[in-house]
Amino acid sequence: MPTALSLLDLAPISAGQTARDSFQASVALAQSAERAGYQRVWYAEHHNMSVIASSATSVVIGHVAHHTSTIRLGAGGIMLPNHSPLVIAEQFGTLETLFPGRIDLGLGRAPGSDQVTMRALRRDHLSADTFPQDVLELQGYLAGQSVIPGVQAVPRAERPVPLYILGSSLFGAQLAARLGLPYAFASHFAPDALLQAVRVYRETFTPSGQLAEPYVIAGVNVVAADDHDEAVAQMRSAYRARTRAFISRGGVGQNFTDAEIDAFLASPGGQNLAAMTRYTAVGTPDEVREYLEDFAATAQADELITAHHAQSLPDRLRSVELTGAAMAAPAAA
Repeated sequence: MPTALSLLDLAPISAGQTARDSFQASVALAQSAERAGYQRVWYAEHHNMSVIASSATSVVIGHVAHHTSTIRLGAGGIMLPNHSPLVIAEQFGTLETLFPGRIDLGLGRAPGSDQVTMRALRRDHLSADTFPQDVLELQGYLAGQSVIPGVQAVPRAERPVPLYILGSSLFGAQLAARLGLPYAFASHFAPDALLQAVRVYRETFTPSGQLAEPYVIAGVNVVAADDHDEAVAQMRSAYRARTRAFISRGGVGQNFTDAEIDAFLASPGGQNLAAMTRYTAVGTPDEVREYLEDFAATAQADELITAHHAQSLPDRLRSVELTGAAMAAPAAA
């Protein structure tokens, strides 16, 4: 069976564009992914970042769901320590009620922001310590089996929203295995612990009511184009823009030249940043398919969630389209 393919939409706000432009692009990307046979599209919760529009993640999911028909949509993820489990159960119970059978809920424990923003979210540095208990509380609300006597989440959908544990370390792997939940590893930006975390998850997995066998989703970056050199050019442009955003903490108007950015990426400090995107498929559809198949085998991944980084929307749409067609090709052969 071919590896399942999904899409991580980072909801970027490009220079000279607005958040409304980003939301329109998210609709177009989801529609393209739906046509191309992708399993799902996920959106991540980030705060106080001027270049990312998905801070109100559940609202974005609802908007895109209204403009699509069959593809699953979800959070990849909700940073649960930022929220009351009851509120998230209400939000995703509402989404599942409106769009039955199409909603996912991926959960992470990072703040999705800096320390100052974390305090503005009314979160303290100990919030992550109760993440396992918060997951169980949320799971109870979604299943109509609240662990808080006298409290229920309304509306509650006819079937529970499936939960996924997100992570980039052994903590998430161990928790997902103990709770019998699918595990999604953020290898598209935190590659170092991927293989060890997947091994721990698979070796210690305990079946649950949601999942009988371990299920791994691995993140990977993709830049696919009709021509190899064009794909490489798009990748370099995208990663230079990403580096500018990191250097300026998401600000705009920094006038670093391409040569200066390349020199930084070649420096010891820049090499650490460059290594974050170690897992990147770039090239023609055949080249991308070969890379993704090898990556899936190495990572023991049941599903790949792809982040497409081309700067322009038409190029991102083309990358999504080409990758979907390439990964479906073995099944049609």
